[in-house]
Amino acid sequence: MKRIYAWLLIGMLNVPWAGPAVAQSPDPAFTAPKAPLAWNALPADQRELLQRHARDWDSLPPARQQALARGAQRWLQMDPAARAEARDRFRTWRNLPEERRELIRRHWQRFQQLDPRQQALVRENFHAFSRLPPWKRQFLRQRWLDATPTERARMLERLRERRERPHRLQR
Repeated sequence: MKRIYAWLLIGMLNVPWAGPAVAQSPDPAFTAPKAPLAWNALPADQRELLQRHARDWDSLPPARQQALARGAQRWLQMDPAARAEARDRFRTWRNLPEERRELIRRHWQRFQQLDPRQQALVRENFHAFSRLPPWKRQFLRQRWLDATPTERARMLERLRERRERPHRLQR
């Protein structure tokens, strides 16, 4: 769950959020009309994994069928450690209150609307934040939470200024 909070914090602190006008055209692979997938066209290992959907497979929307097939393929390619980590993340997600999950979905949608440069910046900031010692991360989180809206605006402005300054190599 710490990863979720850190991602949200970094995303909110370090990206100049823009409205829908910044939205990029979505990946054509995900927006093109999907053709239905025949159950029998799936490989046997995917059918076994998706068995609980077998009865209603033909009534599922094609996009859902495609998503389930992609998910099953990804799952089958994971090693046991990656599967265990995915199970843990899913369990954490399921245990979150619905309001929290909805907030995370909205933030994810906003992230998806950023241009690739801004997405890379969010990821870079997330990784930099993740490398900080736990006490420093907690200090920064608490400082942000305790800040007034004016102080938060000042913090964001300083971050933007730092990003725009050319980096000097220190000797």
